Amino acid sequence: MAANQVSDVFAALADPTRRAILARLAAGDATVNELAEPFPISLQAVSKHLNVLERAGLITRVREAQWRRCRLNPAPLRDLAQWVDQYRRLWDDRYDTLDGYLRELKENTDDRDQ
Repeated sequence: MAANQVSDVFAALADPTRRAILARLAAGDATVNELAEPFPISLQAVSKHLNVLERAGLITRVREAQWRRCRLNPAPLRDLAQWVDQYRRLWDDRYDTLDGYLRELKENTDDRDQ
């Protein structure tokens, strides 16, 4: 995953309204009006949020007759999860090393106490 794409996806996910929109789209495609319904903001503000999500590659817009439906594109989320996972494995390894070191210290302390 390219650094710019990681930044774009994280920036898109930083806003709770955009995360809520993605959660709604996980249930299925929706129009802008349907997406805007639960939010106390203007259609223009929802449209700006959708633009951010679209630039990050998280959604696509499909024209159906006079309607524009939004659709979740989960690929960038999967790519981001894989990118984060490499660091999770790194930290798991470091915690395992620390755990071994602390166990060794405890054993040495216990041996001295006896």
